[in-house]
Amino acid sequence: MCLAVPVKIVEIEGNRATVDFAGNRRSASLMLVPEAKVGDYVLLHAGFAITVLEEADALESLTLLGIETDADQTTDTPA
Repeated sequence: MCLAVPVKIVEIEGNRATVDFAGNRRSASLMLVPEAKVGDYVLLHAGFAITVLEEADALESLTLLGIETDADQTTDTPA
């Protein structure tokens, strides 16, 4: 079985991107999605970003996978 996971692009250099998945960063090819930009979510499969996702869709997928995202964390401080 193959699995593609939503990741967030944090840096782009040429046709390579640094992406974040649950706090882990790795390199990914953007050859299949040259329109992707920093801040976009993409589906990552075998080191290749294969499609650009809407942020809401990516966050929903991550939630279903049980992955915590920055959006899940609050900045509330105890009183």
